[in-house]
Amino acid sequence: MRRKAGSAAGNAAGARRKIMRASGATLLRAALVACAAAGVIVLFVFHGPNWGQVGHALAEMNWWWAAAAVGLNLGSAIVRGMSWRTVLVQAVPEPHPRLLDIFSAFFIGIFANGVLPGRVGEVARVGVLMRRMPERERPGLWPALLGSVVAHRILEVFPSIGLILWVLVAAKIPSWARTSLWAVLAVACGFLIFGIAVATRHEAGRAEGRSRFRAALERVREGLGVLRRLGPALVAAGYQTAAWLLQLAAVWVALFAFHLHEPLIAAGAVLALMNVALILPLWPGNVGLQQAAIALPLTAYHVAYSRGFAYGIALQAIESSVGYAGGLIFLAREGLSLGRLRALSVRGAG
Repeated sequence: MRRKAGSAAGNAAGARRKIMRASGATLLRAALVACAAAGVIVLFVFHGPNWGQVGHALAEMNWWWAAAAVGLNLGSAIVRGMSWRTVLVQAVPEPHPRLLDIFSAFFIGIFANGVLPGRVGEVARVGVLMRRMPERERPGLWPALLGSVVAHRILEVFPSIGLILWVLVAAKIPSWARTSLWAVLAVACGFLIFGIAVATRHEAGRAEGRSRFRAALERVREGLGVLRRLGPALVAAGYQTAAWLLQLAAVWVALFAFHLHEPLIAAGAVLALMNVALILPLWPGNVGLQQAAIALPLTAYHVAYSRGFAYGIALQAIESSVGYAGGLIFLAREGLSLGRLRALSVRGAG
């Protein structure tokens, strides 16, 4: 009886700690959202668009160029999925997941990042893929897959560094944007160095005899294993570079949809600063903040702020359409609801 009572008390204490941690995280997130929202409100007060002109620019949009941008974004997403497949092959031993299952998890992750707060889509795609893995009960599989997601993001650093350096050297951008890009460049380089330093190749039995936490950490490091294999790392990074080039082309083509025949470097500045605005998604899509981050740099290229803001609205819709459409299609394939997807993400994060 005493043992049962002690176990019940321990469970209750554990539940209270979880509730306190969740409450603290909720309060922190609420504070961050409030600060960001206040900043956006101030931005709109002093740099708000003329909504009449925004509507007029959207009404004049060329739908053929917009459709071309959607196609380029779809190609970019597919190539990114191929990059993750290359990483996964190095992260876990055979049997490897099927290509269709990888794409299913990847597109659902994009969808979750767009409709749920934070970057829960990265965890959601692991949860979705786990359901399709041939040996999903394999010990340490979840942390290894999570490590592959981190490695996939790290490999994006290579083309992003090239883009940022190109924009810093050649683009006309305001000083605040230049400072932001230098900060992101420093963090990206640090992220890359850290990932390479902690990555390790998969070896059977490495995690045996270790504590549960250390074994899971070892599996995460094995998920980063592609960073220790030059050939596969170059292939995966090549896919990521191709994906970024396709996305850059989509951003440039979308400019034509608004009758803006600007140089390619202007599209590069938009792509770089758009990604800066999405680093910390405080609400779905950071709507409003992203449009301002796109429109303000374009004023250096003599694009009216309201037209640039309209372009930002359309560009976000173009980019989101691929993830949303693909995510909904694959959610139906997996038989998942949005609530179930959220549960998969929370369970993985916990």
